[in-house]
Amino acid sequence: MFGLGIWELVIILLIILILFGRKLPEIGEGLGKGIRSFRKSIREPEEIDVTPKEEQEKEKTKKDSP
Repeated sequence: MFGLGIWELVIILLIILILFGRKLPEIGEGLGKGIRSFRKSIREPEEIDVTPKEEQEKEKTKKDSP
């Protein structure tokens, strides 16, 4: 496997664990949220806006005006 033995891989994994050990839960949490978000976006159908353009422009001007 790429010319690396088992001991080299163990050493590399230990170095990674030492460097990122405290941040691993945060990294895992972020990865989990990303996967959930991705799955949710795949399952849900895309929303299609069928509002006429005139009404969209009226709503936009209402939001912009104080």
